[in-house]
Amino acid sequence: MDDLHGEIGQLEERIERLSESLARCRKIALAAKAAVAAGGVLLAALIFGSIPMDALWLMLATILLLGGIVLAGSNARTAAEYAAGIGAAEKLRAELIGAIELRLVPDVPERSQLLH
Repeated sequence: MDDLHGEIGQLEERIERLSESLARCRKIALAAKAAVAAGGVLLAALIFGSIPMDALWLMLATILLLGGIVLAGSNARTAAEYAAGIGAAEKLRAELIGAIELRLVPDVPERSQLLH
């Protein structure tokens, strides 16, 4: 019985760690989207002449666009792995909780009834 409680506790800690990692992935995904957007805006500004065409600006726009796309793809894969790990751990935790033999607690009269 204590073994099950220990395993359930370990699974809850694992779920917590994976949830924190998944939250970090969401922040990284936001940063990747921002990089792609910034690269797109910079490239558009270069094409339409808002910024004078310069190799450095063109390189920066390309780096932002491609880097953001690569980061988003890699991060999406990692986030999917974390989400799958959370799902598996929650399923195992539910199975372990289901294996615990629960005891019924007898009805206890309310305190106000005991005083009378």
